[in-house]
Amino acid sequence: MPTVHLLDYVAGNIRSLVNAIEKLGYEVEWIKSPEDVPKAEKLILPGVGHFGHCLSQLSQAGYLPAVQQHIAAGKPFFAVCVGLQALFQGSVEDPDVPGLGVVAATLDRFDDADKPVPHIGWNSAYTGGKTMYDLRPGSKYYYVHSYKCPYKPGELESQGWTVATGTYGNETFVGAIAKGNIFATQFHPEKSGVPGLRTLRAFLTGEGAKNLGVPLENPSSAPPTSKDGLTRRVIACLDVRANDQGDLVVTKGDQYDVREKTEGNNVRNLGKPVEMAKRYYEDGADEVTFLNITSFRDCPIADLPMLEILRQTSRTVFVPLTVGGGIRDTVDTDGTKVTALEIASMYFKSGADKVSVGSDAVIAAEEYYSLGKKLFGNTAIEQISRAYGNQAVVVSVDPKRVYVPKRDATRHALVETKFPGPKGEPFCWYACTIKGGRETRDMDVVELAQAVEAMGCGELLLNCIDKDGTNSGFDLELIQQVKNAVSIPVVASSGAGTPAHFDEVFRETTTDAALGAGMFHRGEYTVKQVKDHLADKGMVVRQFEEDDLPQI
Repeated sequence: MPTVHLLDYVAGNIRSLVNAIEKLGYEVEWIKSPEDVPKAEKLILPGVGHFGHCLSQLSQAGYLPAVQQHIAAGKPFFAVCVGLQALFQGSVEDPDVPGLGVVAATLDRFDDADKPVPHIGWNSAYTGGKTMYDLRPGSKYYYVHSYKCPYKPGELESQGWTVATGTYGNETFVGAIAKGNIFATQFHPEKSGVPGLRTLRAFLTGEGAKNLGVPLENPSSAPPTSKDGLTRRVIACLDVRANDQGDLVVTKGDQYDVREKTEGNNVRNLGKPVEMAKRYYEDGADEVTFLNITSFRDCPIADLPMLEILRQTSRTVFVPLTVGGGIRDTVDTDGTKVTALEIASMYFKSGADKVSVGSDAVIAAEEYYSLGKKLFGNTAIEQISRAYGNQAVVVSVDPKRVYVPKRDATRHALVETKFPGPKGEPFCWYACTIKGGRETRDMDVVELAQAVEAMGCGELLLNCIDKDGTNSGFDLELIQQVKNAVSIPVVASSGAGTPAHFDEVFRETTTDAALGAGMFHRGEYTVKQVKDHLADKGMVVRQFEEDDLPQI
């Protein structure tokens, strides 16, 4: 079996990249010291998180000279995400940390005045009509980043680079770059489904470098570079818990109650998590989210069942995986203290791309306000985002409506609702809850959203207890209130029952993604039916591409 070498410097979810390489018929060997680098014929530098953290880790471990020598020797070199950014001269993310300087350009931050940042989702990699590592004009690739190299026509090309671009809002950026033995992508090929596997394969076989820059046969089919290529994200969510027999099952609640209303009162069993995740991936889900709603209190943390679910899922599902539940400081069964960062690291190493923090985010936000909006770096959100980047941290919010008769009846952020309360109250606010909705706190959803954004959260998963399990559509008023309050992406959740509900939430709010659960689990509608409906309504969606990649 042919071999590729992977340099791991604690860069987040490496397992998915390994799984993608192995699916393509290659064996991974790890670079464990600078002395190992000369042994590599093909070298891959992955990357998740901060520019400065990446370069500092490489520098402190003594890798930078060895990597530079590998590149100078003309050996195949592939860099992903922050790995791509490391090739540039520098970044405003960490102005004092120099890059490798292989590419004579610098990185800046996306403008969040007119769009959410980070840029999260599926976008184009437009090659300008040239062949570039099997990147295709009709395909979409998964990006997650706040910093980018702005594309200036001709600038990088004059240095001999072949460039692929994406456009987010009105900003066109470098999505991939190649020259000679070097190939680098801002997107994650291992999370980009079949199109990502194709470009990874082109690197592994050497065909990408061999055919670089050859004119495409049908360049006219490519999209215009000036048009925002970001798709509408449709996410499948699986609530996972142990049933009364001790088996892990996918379930679905009715306003958070997951037990059947029949004799026996059993946990609602809708299927096996790994099998269902694979089905949703093949149906076109843009992401899969696992929410662990069981606390495995008697189980050693290293043996958590969710870790094995992630390991198995990431072998066959090549889109982003988010996991929530239990991301907090805790004590293991042997009395050892384990931090939230350590637990998150276990999830990342098992195949997760993002971790979701729930109740602990509310407690952290309460402390944030009690201390006069000061941050001390000790919350789970701050620790994880500092190590892995804010794009790796999701906060899952469980609000519910509280109706009031007039504006001055509460200090909380109000909505003048189109759906008055039981006594005709024209206003409501959304109270945050903890412990699976069982305990309500004196904090509104706007306060929570702004606090966790300040801590380093990169995305909000916005549930709604009032809508959960109703199949009546998303709470549009809640979603838009939160969208107006923050500059990070928001995922709409709770209430989806038909494809029309997804169209409605994308049309009536500025949400960045929408999530479905029960309607998919029960087989009432498929992810593909939702996406086909959105496409029929004129929205840009990513369709699943069939696997046309035989193993090497």
